[in-house]
Amino acid sequence: MKSLKITRFQGNIQAKHQQLILLLLNIILASLFAYTAYEKIIDHERFMNGISKVAIIGKFAFLISWSVPIVEGLIAVLILIPDTTKIGLWSFFGMMVIFSVYILIALIWASNLPCQCGGVIETLTWAEHLWFNLGFIFLSLIAICLENTFNK
Repeated sequence: MKSLKITRFQGNIQAKHQQLILLLLNIILASLFAYTAYEKIIDHERFMNGISKVAIIGKFAFLISWSVPIVEGLIAVLILIPDTTKIGLWSFFGMMVIFSVYILIALIWASNLPCQCGGVIETLTWAEHLWFNLGFIFLSLIAICLENTFNK
């Protein structure tokens, strides 16, 4: 009987640690999108000019230059609201996959595309940026798994 209580107590500690990890991951993921959205809006003209230089999406530069930071900001908010966390995490994952595909295309076919991500992230090379994104995709998958564990 005593061992059952100890096991249950240890399980509760583990669950609390996992909930703390989930909270920290949610804050980190939301902060990334809030930061990059802010940077893109604050320096909007430069962001839009950079996008306009990309052949495939250049003609949609105005629409994309407003849509991306607005969507990033909305996703950041969704992640932080308990009732919408799951959809926010899946949206974060989807956006990061889209951004990573764009970077992969830039690495393969384009030699001199500007990075208009915002802030210190722009200092990364394309390869470093891809690894950065893959790391955040991995973190978002961990957060999704933890979210599914606690909020089925």
